[in-house]
Amino acid sequence: MRPPRWYRLLVGMLLLWAALSAYACVTQLMAGAGAAADPADRALLAALPGWYWLDYAVASLGLLVGALALLLRRRVAVPALTVSLVAALIQFGWLFAMTDLLARRGAGTLFFPLLILLVGAVALQLAHLAARRGWIG
Repeated sequence: MRPPRWYRLLVGMLLLWAALSAYACVTQLMAGAGAAADPADRALLAALPGWYWLDYAVASLGLLVGALALLLRRRVAVPALTVSLVAALIQFGWLFAMTDLLARRGAGTLFFPLLILLVGAVALQLAHLAARRGWIG
């Protein structure tokens, strides 16, 4: 069964978002802590544990794989997007619970991470809908 036009449009937008996410991840991993202008941010980035960066990569790569799978109409989109969302939850949960970032920067710091989690949740729901309707298989 061919998916509707709105689905293909959403998947295209998700793929663009995922590509930007993967680019941001690679750029940040390559630049390291020294790229941060603020000394407090440099110290925070330098102090992040190694698993944090791996988790960030898993979240970004999972989103990209999931978006590509939706585009190619493959069912692997559901587990890939699940892994991505769980990894992002771990990443942001740890960052805000275990560092002083929120206290230093304020509640406005939550906007982009919450947007990222919202997009991940919507992408996962879209994958479940596509699986139920037979658009992926």
